[in-house]
Formats: sequence, C-alpha cells, structure tokens
Amino acid sequence: MRNAHLLGALMVLVTGTAAVAAEKPLWELGLGVGAVSFPDYRGSDRQRLHPVPIPYVIYRGDFLKADRKGVRGVFFDTDRVELNVSLAASVPVNSDGNDARRGMADLKPTVEIGPSLDIALWRSDDRRAQLDLRLPLRWATIVSGSPRDVGLVFSPRINLDVRDPLGYAGWNLGLLTGPIYADARNNAYFYDVTPADATATRPAYAAGGGYGGTQFLAALSRRYPRYWMGAFVRYDTLRGAVFEDSPLVRRDSAWAAGFGIAWMLGESSRRVEAED
Repeated sequence: MRNAHLLGALMVLVTGTAAVAAEKPLWELGLGVGAVSFPDYRGSDRQRLHPVPIPYVIYRGDFLKADRKGVRGVFFDTDRVELNVSLAASVPVNSDGNDARRGMADLKPTVEIGPSLDIALWRSDDRRAQLDLRLPLRWATIVSGSPRDVGLVFSPRINLDVRDPLGYAGWNLGLLTGPIYADARNNAYFYDVTPADATATRPAYAAGGGYGGTQFLAALSRRYPRYWMGAFVRYDTLRGAVFEDSPLVRRDSAWAAGFGIAWMLGESSRRVEAED
C-alpha cells in the first residue's frame, strides 16, 4: 500500500483524460521506459530512483477494461456510477539498505485487490473536465514466498481529469487527493517493531488501525500518433497518522515523482464506442 499507486501512476494516472464518447480501437498496445523516485515506504528517509518499464495498454471491453482508471473488471456501470474490481501493488524493500529498518526482515512485495465504487460528481458541458469520487476498498496480501494476509486499505479519492488544460490542445491533466485508512494488520506490516527487533534507538512499537495520512497527486500527459509521454508528482503527509510515532517513521512528509515515454506498437482494427 505504501507505494502501491506510484508504479501505476505512469501507466494509468498520466494517461487520464476527461470522457469523450467516440469510436476507438478495442485495444491499443505500446511499450516504453521511465523512472520513478519515491521513499522505500511512506515515512522512510531513504529516497530511491527506480527505472521502470512502461507497458502502455488500453483495453475497452464490456467487462475487462484498462484505461484512465486502471486495470479492472466492471460489474455495474451507468452514466454516473460504476462498481468495479481494482488492483494495486507495492515494491519490495531491502531492510539492510534502510537505516531505520536495518536488521529487520525485508518488506516483501504486496498485491491489493478489492471493489471500488466510482461516482461521477460533475462534468463540464463540453466533457473536457470531469470530477469523480472513487471509493476503493482493497485486501492486501504478500505475494513473495508464502502468501500472507496483511490487512485492508481504504483510500477514498477525489479525482479531476481535464482535457486541453488552459487551452493546450492534446494535453491531459489529472489531479487527485484523498486520505488513506488501513487496519492494524496493514499498518503493523510496515510500522511495527517487535521486541526482538528493538534496539537502543529503535524501541518496540505496535501500530493501530486508522488514519494513515493524505496524498496529493498531479499528472500531465500527451498522446501523439506514434508515442505517449507523461509525468507526475505526488506529495504525502503523515501528520496525524496513527503510526506517526513509530520509530520507523523518519519523515512526516515526502515527495515522489516520475516520467516516462512509450511508443505505440499496434492497435485493434475493431472499433467500439468508448469514453476515455
């Protein structure tokens, strides 16, 4: 959960556009490269730069979709409300390379899956701007080694998509903000210190469930005929988080950013009516 949305930001958030109905390919496929800089986990004082491959995948099926809202299965969809299954993931952390966690077990990668209720709050008359409320509730599990349940995450989001912002034709702007709530199991995985891991400078700690800070994200992208380019920046604040006093939290705020470019490899000859 701590960086679950960052790796997807280049592939999903920065491709976001306000909804415009049109005949579009059933699928589009591209491949590119990018770089993302973010802390090992939210609250860590170690910032790393990660080169990442960027699979540019758009799929406009009736149930399975991969578009500006991510990769998901849609169970219910009206003009204003959509119920879907959404996914997220986090990257592993080598504790020996992190001063706060040195000597502790490594953080293994996690996958999150669960339902999301997305509600369209407002759309401009020309459909160039759209404001959504997104309510994802995800179950997190460790996927490396023996799978293990690591709790629930609820991260309501207000999302604004703007096409052609400030008159810049072809560009797409996405703005997103919202708090994060997690149960004690999820917070424990990232912020607990067991008595066996305690040291003179790292006392034992048990995290509770509840508020886990707020995120603010801005993303900008443009699709050209043969390639796509985009970038994002995210600000995290942990002020008031239930685990703010964990000895593993070294900073109560942090920036993350990334950019990427992908080249189009092909698209479907079949056209479908779509809004993305």
